[in-house]
Amino acid sequence: MTVDAGVLLYFVLLVPFLGSGLCLLLPGIRSLFATLVLGVLGTAGASAVLGAAVFWGRPLHAAGAWFFLDALSAYHLAVLQLVYLSSSVFATRYFAREAPLSRAGARRFGALWLGSLGAMTLVLVSNHLGLMWVGIESTTLVTTFLISLHRSKQSLEATWKYLVICSVGIAIAFMGILLVGASATRALPTPSDLMLWTRLRESAALLDPAPLKIAFLFLLVGYGTKVGLAPMHTWLPDAHSQAPAPVSAIFSGIMLNTALYCLMRYIPVVEAATGHQGFCLRLLSLFGLASMVVAAAFILFQHDVKRLLAYHSVEHLGIITLALGLGGLGTFAAMFHTLNHSVCKSLGFFCAGRLGQMYGTHDMRHMPGTLRHSPLWGTGLLLSLLALIGVVPFAIFMSELQIVKAAADSHRIAALVVFLLAASVVFIGAFGHATSIAWGNPPAAARPQPARLTDALLVLVPLALLLLLGLWMPPPLRDVFEQAARVIGPVP
Repeated sequence: MTVDAGVLLYFVLLVPFLGSGLCLLLPGIRSLFATLVLGVLGTAGASAVLGAAVFWGRPLHAAGAWFFLDALSAYHLAVLQLVYLSSSVFATRYFAREAPLSRAGARRFGALWLGSLGAMTLVLVSNHLGLMWVGIESTTLVTTFLISLHRSKQSLEATWKYLVICSVGIAIAFMGILLVGASATRALPTPSDLMLWTRLRESAALLDPAPLKIAFLFLLVGYGTKVGLAPMHTWLPDAHSQAPAPVSAIFSGIMLNTALYCLMRYIPVVEAATGHQGFCLRLLSLFGLASMVVAAAFILFQHDVKRLLAYHSVEHLGIITLALGLGGLGTFAAMFHTLNHSVCKSLGFFCAGRLGQMYGTHDMRHMPGTLRHSPLWGTGLLLSLLALIGVVPFAIFMSELQIVKAAADSHRIAALVVFLLAASVVFIGAFGHATSIAWGNPPAAARPQPARLTDALLVLVPLALLLLLGLWMPPPLRDVFEQAARVIGPVP
């Protein structure tokens, strides 16, 4: 590893935490938001350089192998930076039009925003499973206070529900980590190696499979709670609907993916230790399908547009989990779908947040005529909802088609039937919601506001990316997906 790469790795990890502390000291709101955007932009640039070094070179190590960046973590780090950069730009526009934040509130938001970026980055660059757990627990503690940024009875209730349920889940995951260490005591007699993922992966065939199977059950329930997999998803609709729109975007666009990333790390270890019998893959498929079915049932009867998007998060994280459980092509499709969902869901929350400000509500029954009232944000919301349900030619259709092929190739007919039925119910329900708010006459009380160039870019760039990837996948991007997927398992 070169010195420059090591410096960049520390830079990406430390700058968000340093920026978080700086936000508490800045006196002006404009300077605070400028610092916020510049900090995210700087870490995004450094992450891009590190990603290029990994994808066209080899994995990077630092701090005595406690920090580690391979294709899987570099890919998720790139998605993290993409979501955070766009959400930070949107936040500057959103809070300029919201009930103005006080200076103390703005400083608190900036500190928590960059602190959560640092916590998620810590998860993605940690080779030590205990340190990865610390990162996930930190995301819970930091993002909790972002939900109730605008205090109300509903937001405080959502905050406590999120904190309690996710903390219990993370505690269960910790018990799984202890069992992983117990399964490795014979294979790795050196205590300092017991929690290093790279050493566990190298010695996976020597691990004790019995405690490792139990460990994966704890990990799946624990981290699955933070992912929002059913039936542990109950915190997610409340938190997403009550948080400010930029916060909802990072929750759905990357925080859920970060928790699922932790589970991805254990798949190759458990599979190798159990003789590739598909133990964890079957469990992942079961929870993925359950999440799709539960989400489909609730999507039919939603009235709040942000809760609707929240249940789409449950659905699509279930789809990614199912794809991981299918293995092979499904693992590749999971990487592809991760990017598609993150881009599309961030766009959906951007549009829902702005339209909510204009209409004074997120109740879809009181938001008719969004296309007429706000052509930019109304079109963005309509197309993001259509993309989420897999309408051609958007990219989500292509990744879901690959999942269908993966299920058919592996003769998982029952999983395929449930997947198609749940997706059909979601299509019918969400399509009805999308069309009901797109057309009609907006109420006179709605407050139209002019769109600026920044607003147009926040809507058009994600839509263009979703359309492009639905029609054509650049070979370098395909190579990125394949390298990331191969860390988890073989890809045809």
